[in-house]
Amino acid sequence: MNRIDRTFAQLKAADRLGLFPYLTVGFPDLDATEQLALAMLEAGADGIELGIPFSDPVADGVTLQHASERALSNGASVSWALDVVARLRGQTDAPLIAMTYYNPIYHYGLARLVQDAAVAGIDGLIVPDLPTAEASPLLPAAKSQGIHLIQMVAPTSTPQHLEEVGRIAQGFVYCVSLVGTTGARAQLSDRLPAFMKAVRDQVSQPLLVGFGISRPEHVAALHTIADGCIVASAIADLIEATPAAQRIAALSTYIASLRAACEPSAVASA
Repeated sequence: MNRIDRTFAQLKAADRLGLFPYLTVGFPDLDATEQLALAMLEAGADGIELGIPFSDPVADGVTLQHASERALSNGASVSWALDVVARLRGQTDAPLIAMTYYNPIYHYGLARLVQDAAVAGIDGLIVPDLPTAEASPLLPAAKSQGIHLIQMVAPTSTPQHLEEVGRIAQGFVYCVSLVGTTGARAQLSDRLPAFMKAVRDQVSQPLLVGFGISRPEHVAALHTIADGCIVASAIADLIEATPAAQRIAALSTYIASLRAACEPSAVASA
């Protein structure tokens, strides 16, 4: 069984939201990613989304654009990112999900990418600039290697798009909480519940909410509408703002606060 599927089965049995933080591989430096990922798992994360940096990350806001630029300037590449994944896989059985854009996949080679990703231990792949209607040939190639190609939906998604996602979705569906790019927000959109209901009506796979999730109260508010969350920009902001010597401790404390909000007991305080 794919580790993503196994993890969501366990989360459902525990009636708990899943927590999947995001790291840009190679940010803030080449040596940090592995340590930061393991620290977040130790603090309660259920899996890690690992961003393979790209020079034109169109779905990302300023924070994650900066992280990608920094990682690329540090020398991060697709091959190097897969090496990091392989080292992590040797130390954890948690789901590891790669996120990158289609350009790096194309230049690396589609068949080669999914084969090498499977060997490294990747469980899922997110490609924000790959429309669902154009998912083939990547979808069957990934599936042949046991990798889930994760679909994304947004408040602008048409009913037809949601229906198509529901037909081909694997692992989970990434629900973009707002119109725009990534970035921490003060509060969630009041339109989010209606959007999530529209998705739930068409999709049987677990639903993860991303974009703008940064606070425990954001996470707690998802209990009745989603199965988990992805937290990205807030983590990059914390990494950037914290001196290296205190970074692991600060990140662990932050992840633990989000994990507490994933527990069923957090619903009453949402």
